[in-house]
Amino acid sequence: MSNLNKQKIVASVPQKGFFGHPKGLFTLFFTEFWERFSYYGMRAILVFYMYYEVSKGGLGIEENTALAIMSIYGSLVYMSGIIGGWLADRVFGTSNAVFYGGILIMLGHIVLAVPGSVPMFFVSMVLIVLGTGLLKPNVSSVVGEIYSEEDNRRDSGFSIFYMGINLGGFLAPLIVGTVGMRYNFHLGFGIAAVGMFLGLLVFIFTKKKNLGLAGTLIANPMSPSEKKKVYTIIGLGAAIIAIIIAITIPAGILTINSFIALVGILGILIPTIYFIVMYRSPKTTAVERSRIIAYIPLFIASVMFWAIQEQGSTILANYADKRTQLDFAGIHISPAWFQSLNPLFIIILAPVFAWLWVKLGNRQPSIPKKFSLGLLFAGLSFLVILLPAYIGGEDALVHPLWLVLSYFIVVLGELCLSPVGLSATTKLAPAAFSAQTMSLWFLSNAAAQAINAQIVRFYTPETEMVYFGTIGGAAIVLSILLFSLSPKIQGFMKGVR
Repeated sequence: MSNLNKQKIVASVPQKGFFGHPKGLFTLFFTEFWERFSYYGMRAILVFYMYYEVSKGGLGIEENTALAIMSIYGSLVYMSGIIGGWLADRVFGTSNAVFYGGILIMLGHIVLAVPGSVPMFFVSMVLIVLGTGLLKPNVSSVVGEIYSEEDNRRDSGFSIFYMGINLGGFLAPLIVGTVGMRYNFHLGFGIAAVGMFLGLLVFIFTKKKNLGLAGTLIANPMSPSEKKKVYTIIGLGAAIIAIIIAITIPAGILTINSFIALVGILGILIPTIYFIVMYRSPKTTAVERSRIIAYIPLFIASVMFWAIQEQGSTILANYADKRTQLDFAGIHISPAWFQSLNPLFIIILAPVFAWLWVKLGNRQPSIPKKFSLGLLFAGLSFLVILLPAYIGGEDALVHPLWLVLSYFIVVLGELCLSPVGLSATTKLAPAAFSAQTMSLWFLSNAAAQAINAQIVRFYTPETEMVYFGTIGGAAIVLSILLFSLSPKIQGFMKGVR
């Protein structure tokens, strides 16, 4: 997208109206709030739905397999952002991508709400994966469009937007989790579907007034000849995939375990290819190539961070269910409620961090240093959770405040890395790959969860000290390395701070 178009978009958006930010932030805040309510509500009970016995309303999937599937699910959700980013950049724009994605997500939750079987579960997976791939990266890209590149409110705006994400994430486990765990899993999934429907209503009825041209201009539209060629390739690719699936599943080649291994490979391979394609593209300028080089270590750091943070919905969810004392202060704690801790702490602390970055101005840490702080806190959060087993042994139930402390520490890291990473991505992205670079940012999460799918199967109560200690220690080592290289990385950013 040209600088002229960027200026035209910013001029079309009312620049005051939502806590001193552009009015469009209201639309994007509440659209993402309801989308995250639906997603995190579903996710709060999904792993339990998978491994609980059929007699308890679950699917009866083996526990370690359920944990791996949960990671693969998360990986595919973010991996599909590549498709959503490409369609937005080349075909129908980010605004339409958000709308179509919301429809698919809502349908996916409706499928889960209907009592069914394992095949129906996988149908819902496909719908939610594709829908989130369309909506998630593109709604964030639109946030970047409503600010000029020089606007000092930009990082603060992303932090407020990020608080909206986590407000939905906080309420969802308390509401959907309570209903799903206490009454019926499918009723909980139905509430998640209603949440996405409300998000669609907010987006449809406020976008014209609040967003102006944001999300409507196609960054790198295809010519008619390109469209014909691409659609032919897509059609052939879909047919080949369908044939492969039809042959390999009955033959016992494509199993859950082989699929998990395949996604693990793709989680690393796809972002690698993407970096190469963007770097070598004739549409990428010399300055943009330098910024891509700077983006690579940030991407790697993000993978390490999310590999720890995303285990809050797998390993730590299982830890809450099986290893934690759930009767506390006269109440019985639902294991799903722990999923609200991460967003709760972000809601409390996000305004503090947003204020801090604005207050520090040019004195705030550079982007690479913020990332290194994020990794440091992530590593410490895993070192904290290994202490209960060291102190009390692997058989004793753990006091719930240990889990609370672990979630709190990782949130400190998340606020140093995640909203800053969103903002940095919009600044470092090559113009011809604006939405796709945002998809690449979410691929760091996909890669992390693809890796997690391979390693969560090594977790047992007997190995938990080695498990948490190894992963936490690796994050701290990478944090120190990134901090030492931060001046060099900053130089490759060519003026972006």
